[in-house]
Amino acid sequence: MFEIWRINVSSGELKREPLPDKYRYLGGRGITSSLVADEVPPTCDPLGPLNKLVLAPGLLGGTTAPSSGRLSAGAKSPLTGGIKEANGGGTAGHKLARLGIRALVFEGGFPDSGLYVIKITRDGVEFLPAGDLAGQTNYAVANTLRTIHGNHVAVVSVGPAGERGYANSTIAITNMEGAPSRHMARGGLGAVLASKGVKSIVIDDSGTKPIAVANPEEFHETVVEWTRKLVAAKRVLTELGTANLVLPMNSLGCLPTHNFRYGSFTNAEKVSGQELSRLIKQRGGKQGHACQPGCPIRCSNVYVDEQGEYITSGLEYETIGLLGPNCGLSSLDDIARLDRFCDEYGIDTMELGDTLAVCMEAGLLEFGDCEGVWKLVDEIKRNTVLGRTLGQGTAITGRVLGVRRVPVVKGQGISAYDPRALKGTGVTYATSPMGADHTAGNVLPGRGGFRPETRAGADPHKAQGQVEVSKDIQIMTAVCDITGQCFFVGANEEMVEYVARLLRALYGRALGKDDVLQLGRDVVRMEVSFNRSAGLSPAHDRLPEFFHSEPLPPYGLIFDVATEELHRFWEAM
Repeated sequence: MFEIWRINVSSGELKREPLPDKYRYLGGRGITSSLVADEVPPTCDPLGPLNKLVLAPGLLGGTTAPSSGRLSAGAKSPLTGGIKEANGGGTAGHKLARLGIRALVFEGGFPDSGLYVIKITRDGVEFLPAGDLAGQTNYAVANTLRTIHGNHVAVVSVGPAGERGYANSTIAITNMEGAPSRHMARGGLGAVLASKGVKSIVIDDSGTKPIAVANPEEFHETVVEWTRKLVAAKRVLTELGTANLVLPMNSLGCLPTHNFRYGSFTNAEKVSGQELSRLIKQRGGKQGHACQPGCPIRCSNVYVDEQGEYITSGLEYETIGLLGPNCGLSSLDDIARLDRFCDEYGIDTMELGDTLAVCMEAGLLEFGDCEGVWKLVDEIKRNTVLGRTLGQGTAITGRVLGVRRVPVVKGQGISAYDPRALKGTGVTYATSPMGADHTAGNVLPGRGGFRPETRAGADPHKAQGQVEVSKDIQIMTAVCDITGQCFFVGANEEMVEYVARLLRALYGRALGKDDVLQLGRDVVRMEVSFNRSAGLSPAHDRLPEFFHSEPLPPYGLIFDVATEELHRFWEAM
């Protein structure tokens, strides 16, 4: 039923291939990383013709499985220099799966005729010149293409940042209402897609049939059971969104503040999930908003201004933490407008938050100077030399400005959890083949692994046990990414059990929990191997020195997980 569609952008040809047996039980990150590892030279230029950009729905994509519509993008990253997978919500993953496309591969060099819009239907692909869409922002592109092709289509696009080759560029996906507010954000994959001459992809699944299920009754019963559990267990995410983490992380002392100089923020309540919810209700926005079909968690939101005019959807913890406290900003309105800018231009909010804070560290502006932030944003808009430097991300900006406090791992900016106070996530930053990415395995308090010795989790302030818990959670998170599920369903043992039941019912194959976990292990092992061949050695599996040497207020913590343990992390998996 499923195929790999290869689009050669140099020749304008489509090749449809039956799904090989080796990829039969791989979706999402599983197949993006497998194709990149199998077909992309590890030492190639990320923006050159030898790299490939792969889009893939998950194994459960297109079905009624809860929160299973995420879309993965994979390539060699221009930011990290290694393999990269980034995934996002919206409607594109669901539609690609309904079309029977397990992987959409863009290969070849930039076509001489410029940028294209690629339209995908059940009949094949159509190359449409991008024309006036070149250089346009994501909202303008989505509005234009939905007007032309209908509001039922999904639109995937790159903003000006991707066209300019910025290493912090994203790939945008339209949400349920057609806003390009869901992003495959990390690793600069927008620049890779644009390097293939693709401005946008229009996905029309009209006329498709439901995904065939081997045991529909068992599948339905499992979906209903798990959905009910998720509705009950994830109520705080529905009511407050991911911003519910602001105050707990502030209390834990891991909320990045002033370029990771402090672990708590004086004005944390002003940017909290509670304040966000209050403003949304007062102004007529929306909380409990679903970003993708079939999501019972509904952690997204629609944020509006004082006049009730739409600004963005949705405002999330990572964006708030890194564009807010990390830069000394305490206005949700300011942060929301910065988020909208990032969505328009196709820029990773996390990378930008780290980059702006490094500029503050360098003295280009003061922490908390919102006017100064917008002046730097204007540099990016105008594509000045400074703007292009900022667009290359935190590591390059720090090097150019001569800053020593640069919070990156493998060239990627650290997300909104200081690793000195959330040490398991610090282990993930250091060891994940993805770079400093919490979405590769976030070890929040109380979160444990799948083995008896890791199920109880570990004290986030202590080094003991963090390595093994992080390893388990990275493997379980890979399972989420392979199936196309949002990791808010829980990267935990229960999730693995439900996934095994759903895959058994979907494919009619005897799959157990251990089989599912092995899928995650195999994918991570493959990614690590690619990175080693690309030149990322175990010596790159570490945090910047200041995390080891500077005690973090308010608890005076340092990152004290032994470096030797990090370097040996993937020896036995």
